[in-house]
Amino acid sequence: MYDFEYSRPSSLADAVAAMKGAADGKFLAGGQSLLPAMKLELATPASLVSLGDVPGLHGITFEGGTLAIGALTTHADVAASDVVREAIPALADLASHIGDAQVRNRGTIGGSAAHNDPAADYPAAMVALRATVVTDRREVAAEDFFRGPFETSLEDDEIIVLIRFPVPEKAAYAKFASAASKYAVVGVMVACAGGKARVAVTGAGLGVFRVPEMEAALANDFREDAIADVRVDAGGLVSDLDASAEYRAHLVTVMARRAVAACT
Repeated sequence: MYDFEYSRPSSLADAVAAMKGAADGKFLAGGQSLLPAMKLELATPASLVSLGDVPGLHGITFEGGTLAIGALTTHADVAASDVVREAIPALADLASHIGDAQVRNRGTIGGSAAHNDPAADYPAAMVALRATVVTDRREVAAEDFFRGPFETSLEDDEIIVLIRFPVPEKAAYAKFASAASKYAVVGVMVACAGGKARVAVTGAGLGVFRVPEMEAALANDFREDAIADVRVDAGGLVSDLDASAEYRAHLVTVMARRAVAACT
């Protein structure tokens, strides 16, 4: 590990100010994505601004049909929350299968969203569930928040405060996980709200994406058989040691069918 500056501000305003004054800085949440990248020198920030002491970034609330999860809420807390399990059980189930116990107890929902790993689980949930990312200065629809791989719409000194999830009529997540990392080789979140279905895929491409053909089929007939013949083009999908692009394309349909079958 190389040398870098470290600060631990105690307010949101101080955290923003620290980042504005930092040279090539990064915010640090749970550290389960950033620190491994730094150890491998895939990321080499000169300054780290920890959010650990900033109040108001933890916790889970439910009000008016909307689930709000603070940015520093850990995956383990999302998985174990009775509030999440009651409002959106699919989200709690998704969180319970992220990484291993250490990652779940240190990694945070806001950190995962900000990092935007193409194989992370939360982006699929956020897009399918029509989530809104609330920062220290604005609100952004999840579909507009995620851009290219490891890229979001966040400004360098912008901080995620919480993520809001409208409660769907039904939703489920199905993942084919890498045996080594537990990241999604392919993960599919299916959600239905207002009679409209959303199908969001992670792990298969260079970022989260929707499958309009599946959404249209499910709008007419919300059964797994309705999408059995929908095929995703392998062009633009990822090929690596875990799976070829063609196999990932096949898995999208398989995981989507499983998610539909599991919807409650």
